[in-house]
Amino acid sequence: MSRFVKAVLFDLDGTLIDTAADFVRIISKMSTQNDWQAPPAAAIREQVSAGASAMVKLMLDHNDHSNVSEDELLQFRQQFLDDYEADICVDSCLFEALDEVLLALEDQGVPWGIVTNKPRYLSEQLLTAMQLHERCSVLVCPDDVSRNKPDPEPMYMALEKLAIPRGAAGSVIYIGDHVRDIDAGNAAGMLTILAAYGYIPPEDQDKLAHFGADYIVETPKQLNKLLLSAGKFEYL
Repeated sequence: MSRFVKAVLFDLDGTLIDTAADFVRIISKMSTQNDWQAPPAAAIREQVSAGASAMVKLMLDHNDHSNVSEDELLQFRQQFLDDYEADICVDSCLFEALDEVLLALEDQGVPWGIVTNKPRYLSEQLLTAMQLHERCSVLVCPDDVSRNKPDPEPMYMALEKLAIPRGAAGSVIYIGDHVRDIDAGNAAGMLTILAAYGYIPPEDQDKLAHFGADYIVETPKQLNKLLLSAGKFEYL
């Protein structure tokens, strides 16, 4: 039997938008400025979901500077964020086949939105640069809540903004590439999909089946097929 769906929510980096290339560019730029060797692009990509501090620490560790002071680490992190804000969307793009998903939802009048741990000022700038800000029905960021994912509070806020009762959370799909995404979606009672194509570190690759997602997709095209397959979901 098909399942009725009232809304589809996405994590941002590594699920809906492939932002890794811009982070690789910034880390490479910072490395060059300090006469350091940049970490491999694949290694940077694996740290994207862990945030700015993790990517900066990767750069420092790669160049035997793991013993910097906390103040120095914060300075590097701020430089990273400033550089990212200045050129936030040079190489970022929607993952392949996901624009088709968004268009199909919009054609059916089904709201889609984003629940992310990315700060609001950066999320809004990225969505604006990609001309997605007016298409996105709801955006929930850490600035909006007292507890971030994996706590379900951001998911509940998204439901509230979409005027969907918590009791109807099972009619909402949440898609993410990190265990905290799946934990948050499950805790809120949503249907969860793990985007295994996202920014998942090697140590978690063999644990994906234990994340507890209702579905696992290996590629964006598989996600497209799952969401748009006849008989799987019906959109209200």
